[in-house]
Amino acid sequence: MAGGKRPTGNAALRSEVPGVDHCLQEAMTIPGAVGASIVDYTTGFPVATTGAAPNEDHEAAAAGTAEVVQAASSRSLFVSAVPHDLLEDLIITTAGGYHLLRLVHTEFDSRLVLYVWLDRVRGNLAVARRKMQRLADELVARR
Repeated sequence: MAGGKRPTGNAALRSEVPGVDHCLQEAMTIPGAVGASIVDYTTGFPVATTGAAPNEDHEAAAAGTAEVVQAASSRSLFVSAVPHDLLEDLIITTAGGYHLLRLVHTEFDSRLVLYVWLDRVRGNLAVARRKMQRLADELVARR
C-alpha cells in the first residue's frame, strides 16, 4: 500500500460496508495505483480512502467523483434504452494518469463507487478494470 498508510474515511459509513479496508488494500496492489477510495456518490462523502488524492484532498476528490457519476448517470446521452443495462465504469484520462470509477451495484442501494487513480506510465487500464470489477463484486458479496 502507498506509504504503508491504512485506509481512512468516514467511520460511520465505513461500518455499514464490510470489507472496505480489504477492498482498498487490494486496489492499491493494482500496478500503477497512486490512491483509491470508496465514495458514496449520493452525498459525495468518502467512505474510506488510502494513498494519495489529486491535490492531496480526498474530500474534494470524493465530491468530484460524485459529481461525475451523477452527471453520467442522469444524462440521457449515457443512459441505455436496454433494460438492466447499467453504467459500470467511467474512465478519465489526463496527461499523467487515469482516474477509474467503478460503480458498485447492489440489489437495493447502489450508491457506492470505487475510485482508483493510476499513474499513466505504470498503470494498465485493462488490468485495472478487471481487478476493479472483481473488487466491486467482492464488496457486494460481503454486504
